[in-house]
Amino acid sequence: MPQPPLDDPKLQSLREQGTLNPRPQAVTDDLFTDSEFFDRRDLVQVRYEMLRRVGKEGRSITEAATRFGFSRPSFYQAQAAFQAGGLARLAPRKRGPKKAHKLTAEVLELIGEIRQENPSLRTADLVRRIQERFALTVHPRTIERSWGPRQKNDGPRRGLGGTARNPGSRGGGGSVAPQASGAGPL
Repeated sequence: MPQPPLDDPKLQSLREQGTLNPRPQAVTDDLFTDSEFFDRRDLVQVRYEMLRRVGKEGRSITEAATRFGFSRPSFYQAQAAFQAGGLARLAPRKRGPKKAHKLTAEVLELIGEIRQENPSLRTADLVRRIQERFALTVHPRTIERSWGPRQKNDGPRRGLGGTARNPGSRGGGGSVAPQASGAGPL
C-alpha cells in the first residue's frame, strides 16, 4: 500500500474524528492489502471487518484478531461494543468527563451572583468561595471554561491566564453570563 500524502483529506478526517488506526501496519488481512477500497487506517472499518470475518465467514477469533492487528481481548471488546450499539460503538470513545460535571446549576448561580456583585473578582477567589459554600474543590480553569465566549466590549476576561492581548497580565475584567447548559467551550 503506497504512503498517502500528508495533506490527505481522509487522513485528516480520521484524525479529527478520532478513528485513525494507531497501528495500520499491523493489519495484514487480504481485504486491506489487496484492495484500494478497504483502508487499514480506518479503525472502525478494520474492527467491523474483523468481526465480520468471524461472524459471517467462520474464521477463528485468534486468526482474525491477529490478521487485523488486535489482541483477542480487543476482539471481545469490539464484539461487545458492536452488539451493544452497532457500528457507531466501534469508534473509540473519548475518556474523561464529558462536561463540567462539578458545576451544577446551583454552583453556576453562585458564580453569577458573585460576578455580578464584583466583576473583577479573581478566579482563585471564586474557587475559594465555592469551596466554602459547597465543600467542593473546583479547578480555576473549570470555572473559566464554564463561561461563554466574551461579549464584544466586555473588556478582557479575568482569570489565571491574564488577558487575551497580554497572557501574562492580570488585567481587570467585565462580567460575562454563564451558558445555560453549564458546559462551555472546551
